[in-house]
Amino acid sequence: MKPEDTVRFGMRALFGYPARTLLVLLAMAMGVASVILLTALGEGARRYVAREFTSLGTHLLFVLPGRSETVGGPPPLLASTPRDLTLEDAMALTRISSVERVAPVSVGAAPVSWRERHREVTLLGSTAALFEIRQLAMAQGSFLPAGDPFRGEGIAVLGHKVKSELFGNRNALGEWIRIQDRRFRVIGVMTPKGQSLGMDMSDTAVIPVASALSLFDTESLFRIILQAKSRQAVGRVKDSVIEVIRKRHEGEDDITVITQDAVLSTFDRILTTMTLTVAGIAAVSLVVAGILIMNVMLISVSQRRTEIGLLKALGARSAQILRLFLTEASVLSMAGAGMGVAIGYAGAWVLAGMFPAFPLQVPLWSLAAAVLTALVNGLVFGVLPARRASHLDPVQALAKR
Repeated sequence: MKPEDTVRFGMRALFGYPARTLLVLLAMAMGVASVILLTALGEGARRYVAREFTSLGTHLLFVLPGRSETVGGPPPLLASTPRDLTLEDAMALTRISSVERVAPVSVGAAPVSWRERHREVTLLGSTAALFEIRQLAMAQGSFLPAGDPFRGEGIAVLGHKVKSELFGNRNALGEWIRIQDRRFRVIGVMTPKGQSLGMDMSDTAVIPVASALSLFDTESLFRIILQAKSRQAVGRVKDSVIEVIRKRHEGEDDITVITQDAVLSTFDRILTTMTLTVAGIAAVSLVVAGILIMNVMLISVSQRRTEIGLLKALGARSAQILRLFLTEASVLSMAGAGMGVAIGYAGAWVLAGMFPAFPLQVPLWSLAAAVLTALVNGLVFGVLPARRASHLDPVQALAKR
């Protein structure tokens, strides 16, 4: 029997029982579609996190007060800090040769008002370096000017949302606003940037770091952000930062230095593991579909005993009968996989339209794995019915015994 005759025979057998064939196809299609959709969601989550971290800038290091050991109480917290991070510490880090920029950051909340309008605003105290490090952009005016970071000027840069709520459609440049009991002149308005790791830059106001420290009556920085000159220099910068601060803090290792790449790789590993896990769970449905194929094929062998007996009486060998039934199982698997791919991509397309900010994408490895698993399942679970059909005695089969 020629290969094309084998395929034609298997197709004719499947169309002979349309309801049963449709149920098997749906089971296999749902399994493949589940694998594709779940891995697409996992891959989308991984890309979303990577994009969020990239929006912060590149080659970044974050210096936080406190060692990276944990103390009691849920959740784990950084250990107590013998000495705060100060503006002098931040300026000392600018002398590291592999450092491109250093931005000290002070964070707090304060009431901001203009005429009769006022609201609570998150204040960021920093320097001109924050503009390049955070990849900000200006809609109007300019960012904080470069200069002496210890000089607390009365100037402010507003986020787009803060400007809109205080000034509406009016031009804010040159206007004086009041932050707590002090006056600041607006020199710029940032373009909308949206959420970035929990902080909406459009809903903030940026003032010189010295002004912020004075306003909040503290000498302690929230953190220091550094930008290395290259990705290869990040490791050297981290070691240098620890050494510089250790010398300034009387030999104490009382800071935590977190690199952007380290955080991103940790999230990447977690999300990749999660994607593989949900893909494995979805693959269980493919096994269930394979068992359904085996049961359907066993029933088919019982119903087609006369047909099998006639083929063997006409000279068909056991290997040919085995091949016929395995071909039938393969056609079922591949057709179901094809339907599943179409359903999976359609579902991904619908979800991408519903959530355009989420970078949903079907990874090619999951597509190949789903189709290959479906085919292997069909062949593995089709072996038992095929072997039973190939071992039927032609006389007994024709006699329906």
